[in-house]
Amino acid sequence: MYAIVETGGKQYRVETGTTIQVGQLPGDVGTQIELSKVRLVHGDGDVLVGQPLIDGAKIMAEIVRQGRTRSITVFKKKRRKNYRRTHGHRQGFTQLLIRDIATA
Repeated sequence: MYAIVETGGKQYRVETGTTIQVGQLPGDVGTQIELSKVRLVHGDGDVLVGQPLIDGAKIMAEIVRQGRTRSITVFKKKRRKNYRRTHGHRQGFTQLLIRDIATA
């Protein structure tokens, strides 16, 4: 059984027991959270497709880790103007362990 869930403006394919990395969500490690924006559920040969969301469907997950990704370098330059700027950026993320996929 798998589902398509939306969080942080992105969609993820999740299965029970798998780990996904999503955008930063509030909560401490070990906290149980509920993702309710479920777009599709496929299980036992049966497919439920939302219009746009499935009513009553939810994904139960546990926060495994809060962290930040590797640093990227943002470099700006305007030629012949002596303008150069270097900045770095690290995006925050939350790692989730999918516990259960429930439909209404």
